[in-house]
This record gives sequence, structure tokens and C-alpha cells, in this order.
Amino acid sequence: MSEEAPATTAGVGQTRDDTPASKPQPRADPGLWLVATPIGNLGDISGRALAVLASVDRVACEDTRRTGRLLARHGISARLVSYHEHNAARVRPALLRTLVGGGSVALVSDAGTPLISDPGYKLVCEAVSAGVRVSGCPGPSAPLLALILSGLPTDRFYFGGFLPSKAGPRREALATLCSLDATLVLLESPRRLPASLADMEAVLGPRPAAVARELTKLHEEVRRGSLDELAGHYAAGAPKGEVVIVVGGARGDAAQPALSDADIDERLDRLLAAGSVRDAAAALSAETGLPRRELYTRALARSRTREECAVDP
Repeated sequence: MSEEAPATTAGVGQTRDDTPASKPQPRADPGLWLVATPIGNLGDISGRALAVLASVDRVACEDTRRTGRLLARHGISARLVSYHEHNAARVRPALLRTLVGGGSVALVSDAGTPLISDPGYKLVCEAVSAGVRVSGCPGPSAPLLALILSGLPTDRFYFGGFLPSKAGPRREALATLCSLDATLVLLESPRRLPASLADMEAVLGPRPAAVARELTKLHEEVRRGSLDELAGHYAAGAPKGEVVIVVGGARGDAAQPALSDADIDERLDRLLAAGSVRDAAAALSAETGLPRRELYTRALARSRTREECAVDP
């Protein structure tokens, strides 16, 4: 038997399903509202989100100009407060005073769902600690849209946000994800996409994957294929637009087969082709659980052999 949500007082966020959308809405209930905004297509914002944005005391947003244009399109006049990673520590106390005093604040990011690789986590934590009601208006999310468009399993997935920008730490991060029996959802800048895909192929192997670009926009593209195919395609140059990468997960017990010496050498050679001895040893150690020191010694020997072969015809 499912548990029903507790009854609440009437307010913008708590209307019955049969309430006409055109009926004037009362002021938003006091508390912090997390409101999803469009990631590209402005028509993706919900009527409930617009009602909340029109009726809260303040709208905290990353870029007041961008949010202002969205609100102006829908005829909404709101008190906008700039809230982003560079000023959050200074602005957050004022927002909390409003909330603790019984006011209402809506938090939006430039695009998509707040807190998902966007500011807001600390504000939510402090609001909860202060006993402030936190609610939200769900809506657009690039990671979730990319996942459902990818053609990969959706019953279990892991959202990893942005990978490290440098090759060595990026390969180490990928190695920690290698054995996860879940579809991987990762964000990346278009400029780093070719290098990231090459590292994914080197560490994860030729898994099925998809690159989703410019979602909900005019030039939306979802390119599907194996990691090696995608790495080869984007090696020609970085694309434009926002990018989400979706990669198939490990397959149960097959994720960590027993490795022969030949397997270890083959994997080390593949990692050495993309990075240093230290990075190759660290990545393979994180992936397999084998001692890093032993792998370093082995990788160093492989690297020296490669160098000797390169100079001796």
C-alpha cells in the first residue's frame, strides 16, 4: 500500500488536478522552491513553474539577464537576486533570512534543474537545517533527457557530472567507474570531447555509448555507437554546443574477469599510448585492484621496450 502525501494548505505548489490552469494563483507557500527551467526550447517550462516564479518574494538565479528574458517572455515581473558560485557565500545569508522570516524564494539555474552540476546544494542544506520547507517544480534535465534518448539501459544509471579536465586524473576517474553495473551519464565541454572519448575507449573498452548534443535546440543531435567509433568520429574536431555522454555499464560478473599476463600487458600498452607510466599504472590499479607499485614496474618496463623499438628499426 502506497503512502499518501500529507495534506497541505492551499498554495501555488499544491493545487488539485482539476484546478483550471488559467485560474489566478495565490502567493507561493513560504519556503525554498527549486524550479527547473528550459535547457534550450523555451516552451519546455511548466505552467506550475511559471506560477511559482510569478508569486515568490525573490527569484535567485545565476544570471539575472538570462532569467529576466525568460520571465519577460511570459509576462512575469519578479525580484531577481544574483546567486552563483562566486557570490553564493555572501548572498546565501540574506536568502536564508528571507526564508526563516516566512518568505518564499525560488532558485533557478541558467538551464535545467538546479543543483544538478549547478549552484544550490549549500542553500538547500542550510534551509533544511533551519527548518525551512523545501519543495520544487520538476522539469527539464539534460542528463536525464540524454539517458532516455541514448538507447542504453535506463533501469540503473550513475550520474558522474564533469570529468577532470586533465588526462591523467580523467583516466583515474574513469577507472573507478569501470566496474559499475550501471549506465554512466557524464557531462563534458565540446572542446574536451575528443580527448575524453579517447580516454573512455582506452580505459573502458569498446562499450556502447551515445553523445547527445544541443538537446531540445534547433541542431539537436544524438550520435550512437561504440566508444571507439565515437572517438574516431570526433577525433576530426570538437563539435559545438552542450554535450552529455552516455556509456553502457559493466555487465555483472563479466566486469572483472581474471586477467592473464597478456591481458595486463595489452591494457597497459593501451593506457601508455594515451598517457604516462604513472597514469597508466594508477588507472589499471583502480580498475582491477591489482597493486599499483607492481603495475608501475611493469608499465615502466613496457614503456622502455616501446621506446627501444621506436629507435631500433
